[in-house]
Amino acid sequence: MTRRFGGLLLLMAVCSIAVLGNAQATAPLAFGKSMVPLYGPWRFQVGDSPTDPKTGKPQWAEPGFDDSQWETVSLAPEPGVTDPYNGDPRYVAGWTAKGHPDYMGYAWYRLSIPATAEDASRLALAFPIYVDDGYQVFANGELIGGFGTFEGTDKPPRVSSTAPAMALFPEPARVGTTAPTQQLVAFRVWLGPMGLTHSPYAGGLHYAPHLGEAGAIAAQVQLDWLELALQSAYAPFEGVLLFLLGIVAAGLILFDPSDRVYLWVAGVLMFTAFADAALTVFTLTQALSLRTYFMFFDVFANPLELCGWIMVWWYWFQLQRPSWLPKAIATLMLVYMVSKAIGGDFFYGAQLHPPEAFFNAMSVGVRLVFLPLLIFIIGLGIRKQGVEGWLVLPAVVPLVITQFSSELIVLNLPVKWAPFGITIFVGQVSNLVSAAAISLLLLRRLLLSVSRQKQMALDIRQAQEVHQVILPEARTTLPGMVIESEYRPEQQVGGDFFQIIEHPTDGSVLIVAGDVVGKGLKAGMLVALLVGAIRTATDTSLDPEFVLGVLNRRLLRRGDAQATCLALHISKDGEATLANAGHMAPYLHGEELPMEGALPLGVIAGTEYSLMRFRLEVSDKLLLMSDGIAEAMNADGQLFGFKRIHDLLRTTTSAAELATAAQLFGQKDDISVIAVTRLAPA
Repeated sequence: MTRRFGGLLLLMAVCSIAVLGNAQATAPLAFGKSMVPLYGPWRFQVGDSPTDPKTGKPQWAEPGFDDSQWETVSLAPEPGVTDPYNGDPRYVAGWTAKGHPDYMGYAWYRLSIPATAEDASRLALAFPIYVDDGYQVFANGELIGGFGTFEGTDKPPRVSSTAPAMALFPEPARVGTTAPTQQLVAFRVWLGPMGLTHSPYAGGLHYAPHLGEAGAIAAQVQLDWLELALQSAYAPFEGVLLFLLGIVAAGLILFDPSDRVYLWVAGVLMFTAFADAALTVFTLTQALSLRTYFMFFDVFANPLELCGWIMVWWYWFQLQRPSWLPKAIATLMLVYMVSKAIGGDFFYGAQLHPPEAFFNAMSVGVRLVFLPLLIFIIGLGIRKQGVEGWLVLPAVVPLVITQFSSELIVLNLPVKWAPFGITIFVGQVSNLVSAAAISLLLLRRLLLSVSRQKQMALDIRQAQEVHQVILPEARTTLPGMVIESEYRPEQQVGGDFFQIIEHPTDGSVLIVAGDVVGKGLKAGMLVALLVGAIRTATDTSLDPEFVLGVLNRRLLRRGDAQATCLALHISKDGEATLANAGHMAPYLHGEELPMEGALPLGVIAGTEYSLMRFRLEVSDKLLLMSDGIAEAMNADGQLFGFKRIHDLLRTTTSAAELATAAQLFGQKDDISVIAVTRLAPA
C-alpha cells in the first residue's frame, strides 16, 4: 500500500511538471512526456454537419473543411466562474451563456493544432471531464471516441453522465523530426432538455481537453478519475448511513406495532438512501441515461420524499383532523409528478415548447404549496402536544432546507461546499442533520412507548388479579349441591365469567355464566361491569329472566359491547329454571339440553330469552361450558367440535378433564367449565 501511494505521488508530480500551458492554434507543439490544455481559440458552430455522400462521414470533422466563418470560443478559465457542482475554477460556461440561450441540439467545436512527438510515442487526447450532454470526438476526420449512443441525426442520442476518458490519435506522430504535423480535433456535441433545464450555464464543453503524449494523458485521466471518485464520495456514505437508520427505524415497530410512524420514517430514509445510490451509479458509471436519472430524481424521488416526510409528521403527532389533509397531500403529489414530467420535457423533441414551460412553472408552484402544508401540520402538532411538539423543529428545519434548496440559489446563499475535495450540497448536509435529529426523536419516542407498555402491563396484571378475585372458588359446596369450576383464559385477561349466588333463606342457588365478545383488557373491563351488575340484580331477585334483562340493559348503547350468557336457578328440591341468551346449552347426563337459540346480551332492548325448566335428581351432574371448548383447534385446522365433547362426556364428567382436553387440543379462546352435582339431602 505504501509503495502504491508513493508511486501515485510521483505520478502526480511528473504530470504537474509536464503541463506546459495554453496551446495556441498557430504555435507548433513538440511533445515529450508532457501535455497541454487546449484552450483554443476554438471554432464553434451550432447545428449539425452534413454527411459526405462518398465516405458517409461528417464533413465538419474533416481537416480540409473551411471553418473560417464560424464563431470563436475560448475554453480558458474565466475569473469568478467556477463549476456549479464542485467549485472547480477550471470550469467554463457553456454556449447558453455565450450568445445561444435556450439552444438545444447539436453543435461543433474545431481546433487545428500543429503538433509532433519527439520519440516513438503517440499523441493522445484527454476528453473534457464535463460536457453537456453527450459528444463524439474526431481526430483528423476519424472518430476516436465519445460519450453517448449516437444512432443518426433523426433521433436524439442516449447520453449519460460524462466522465474522464482518453483516446489515441489515429496515426503515429512523426519520429526524429521537429517538423510539426497538423492535428485536427473536432467535437460533435449534443445538448438535450435535461442538460438545458438543470444547469444555468449549459451547452457544450465546460473544461478544456488535453493533448499530449499517451503516457502523460493516461496519467492525467487516472488522476481525473480519482478526483471524480473523491468528489462523489459523500453520496454513498450518506446512503449507507440512511439505509442503516431506516433498518433500525423499521425494527422499532417490533416494540410498538401500533405506531405506524416507525414504518413511515423507515420508508422515507430507505428511499432517500436509494436516491443516493442512484446518484452514485449515475455519476460514476454509464448505467443510467441522463433522461432516466433526472426523470427518477425530478418526477419520483423529490415528490415522494417531500410527501413522505410530511406524512411522517402527520403520524408523528397522531393527527386525525382535518381528515382530508392526507388525501390532499396525495393529490398534490400526483399533480407535482405529472407537471414535472411534462414540464421537464422528458418526452422531448427539439426544444422547450410553451406547454412544457407552463407545466414546469406549475410544478414549482405546487411544490411551494407543500411548505404551508408542512407548517400547518407542525402547528397542529405543537397545539396538540405543547412543548413536546417544539422538539421536532431540529428535524423539520433541515428538511425544509433540503426540499427547497433551489430557492436558496435565488437568494445567493451558499448551497455547496467542497472540504478535502468532497462535494457536499446543502441538501445532503440537511438530510444528515435531519436524520440525526429524527434518530434522537425516535429514541425518545421508543423510551416513552416502552414506559407506556410497562404501565399497560401493570394495568393488565391488576385487571387479571381483579378477574381472579371476582370469580368463585374452584369448588363450592352448598347444602345438597357441589359446584366445581375450571377457568383457562386464552390471554392474561379473559372474557369468560361466572357467578354463584346462594339465596340467604330458601337454600336455592343462581348460577350465571357468560362470555364477553372480544379479548384482553377491554373484555376484562366488561366482565367486571357484568359481575357488578349480577351482584346488584340478585339483591332484588334470583329469577334468571330478570337477571338477564338487567345485564342486557347494562350493555345496550355501549358500542360493540355484547356477551352470551345463561342464568340457571336451582331450588333446594332440584327444580331448575334456565334462561339462555345465545350461550352454549348445558349438558345433562352427557347429552346437550334442547334449547332454542336467542340473541346475545347488548344487541336490542326487550330481548326474549330461551327458557327451560327441568329437574335435577340426586347424583345428576349438569355441565355448563363456554364456546372455547367447541372452538379449540389443532395445528391441522380441525375443530374440537361438539362430537368430541359428546364422546368425551361418555367417559368423564370432570370439569378439569374436559377443560384440559380442549386446551391440549389447541386453545383459541377462553375456556370455562362449571360442573353442578346434586347430592342426597343430609
